[in-house]
Amino acid sequence: MSHPQIAPFGAWKSPITADLIVSGTIGLGAVALDGETMYWLEGRPSEGGRNVIVKQDDNGEAIDITPQSFNVRTRVHEYGGGAFLIAAGTIYFSNFADQRIYKQVPGAKPQPLTPDSKKRYANSIVDSQRDRLICVCEDHTGEGEAKNTLSTVDLKTGQVCELVSGSDFYTSPRLSSDGSQLAWIDWNHPNMPWDGTKLWIATIRENGSLDNIQCIAGGEEESICAPEWSPDGILYFASDRNNWWNLYRFVEGKIECICEKEAEFGYPHWVFGEKPYTFLSENRILCTYSQNGRKYLAKLNTESQELNTLDVPFTSIYSLTIKGEYAYFIAGSPTASTQLVKLDLNTLDYTTLKKSSTLKCDPSYLSLPEAIAFPTEEGKTAYAWFYPPQNKDYIAPEGTHPPLLVKSHGGPTAATSATFNLRIQYWTSRGFAFVDVNYGGSTGYGREYRQRLNKKWGIVDVDDCTNAAKYLAEQGRVDGEKLAIAGGSAGGYTTLAALTFKNVFKAGASYYGVSDLEVLAKDTHKFESRYLDGLIGKYPEEKQIYEERSPIHFTDRLSCPVIFFQGLEDKIVPPNQAEMMVEAIQKKGLPVAYVPFEGEQHGFRRAENIKRALDGEFYFYSRVFEFEPADAIEPIEILNLD
Repeated sequence: MSHPQIAPFGAWKSPITADLIVSGTIGLGAVALDGETMYWLEGRPSEGGRNVIVKQDDNGEAIDITPQSFNVRTRVHEYGGGAFLIAAGTIYFSNFADQRIYKQVPGAKPQPLTPDSKKRYANSIVDSQRDRLICVCEDHTGEGEAKNTLSTVDLKTGQVCELVSGSDFYTSPRLSSDGSQLAWIDWNHPNMPWDGTKLWIATIRENGSLDNIQCIAGGEEESICAPEWSPDGILYFASDRNNWWNLYRFVEGKIECICEKEAEFGYPHWVFGEKPYTFLSENRILCTYSQNGRKYLAKLNTESQELNTLDVPFTSIYSLTIKGEYAYFIAGSPTASTQLVKLDLNTLDYTTLKKSSTLKCDPSYLSLPEAIAFPTEEGKTAYAWFYPPQNKDYIAPEGTHPPLLVKSHGGPTAATSATFNLRIQYWTSRGFAFVDVNYGGSTGYGREYRQRLNKKWGIVDVDDCTNAAKYLAEQGRVDGEKLAIAGGSAGGYTTLAALTFKNVFKAGASYYGVSDLEVLAKDTHKFESRYLDGLIGKYPEEKQIYEERSPIHFTDRLSCPVIFFQGLEDKIVPPNQAEMMVEAIQKKGLPVAYVPFEGEQHGFRRAENIKRALDGEFYFYSRVFEFEPADAIEPIEILNLD
């Protein structure tokens, strides 16, 4: 047995390379059942990020359904989700290139259903009694802001008709099992869906229009999500009226909680198509819930309100569906990559139907996450997942500590989890420590924790990320002189704000991050166009606050190197955000690098770009922290670096 080599942190050779990560990795998306047939969505970096519907044949083999020239992805709200459904052997999906809904029988060529227009569609359901789809429609044909509605699509003619309009946003149309009632959720600016939404129900007339429309729950200070009808016609939903997204139902004109728990049974509505629970019978629910940063699977008796958490080895569970006594979902754990799972609900035995990664890793190269809670400003506590360096082949020189990479997640109303992530293992297997921070404003810890960020974006998140780094340095677990921070989108803003307004980090990486809050307030898409009202303040009335928290105005305070990665077709955070910052840092004489990607939007989907960004960030830190990478990496041009 060979002894570990002694080498500086960062200079360890790892079998987890960027090439392996992108070549053997796919994204697993929505799961759907049609009769006995299982379908799911795959995102493939090796095919330019194309999304493909796949089905399992009678022999258990995976077969592509989507032809090569199609990409199953909707741009409603820009973040999409809910891009396809399958009913009675027919697939309906949104195609990315033209945003039309296509109709396809497996094995045949897809045929366009909706007209060629500037309309986008998501979250469709089939109204079989009236031979139509009911969906969310985002209409970009007019001047100015897009118009969002609930609309119908005739399955024979493709004619699109408005069903419900007047609110800024709609989601989650749900038909009762007998087809007589429709439920849906809406909300208006300046709210985001995790701030305040309303739940509506209506009776469907014979001609397909709606009658007896009534709002049954929600408001400005209550977030409703995940409405579902039980088999016996009772409407269930998740609400955070008691601080946590717990489950409720609407019975005989009254709302009653069916499971009160300090846990989240709902979710922040960033994308369509989320399904955190489903019905096993009229009074039995199979559900997921989040608590202390991890997901659980449970059975809930709606009459006794008894919640029975199932002993399954997964910490991330989503896209839940059932067939008989089997559950199907996408799952992950700290030691296993995301996978499509079939679970026997009686024995809890499970079968993996598809893995997101074919890469097999020796466990001795893998770092296991440790949940940490650490003190932050105003006597509060924040949370994170900490990963120490791990590589069986190396140890560091005695008396040294590893560099730390702090990850600030996007959103900012989102969360990180402890699910196995090869990109994190890329860092830890090379000798970096890594901390994934659920700063104030993150979901999964209740509405109050989520609202810590209200009016304080750029303060609370920055404090929590900074205090995570300081906490680990004070414990002697990382090198306090080699602290870096990185993040994408909103996490990129937190990164730039931390580098600008704090003097703790020695380097940073911004992935399509915000540098000028005013530009973001004036130049972004409809879904997030009033997001900053709650995070910062009203614009332009509170213009001064926007200026005070925008890193672009305070580049004189920057004192460390920064690298920027940016998609040139990004509509959410336009490229000029990064370009202005790069120019200002360059003029100051600080080391800076800019890596733009043609054809990429908000987030990178192409394998070659994912690889370039991951290796490029590592190369950047190797030059800043002065260690020699074990592998040859294509250099990044770093301006002003001696």
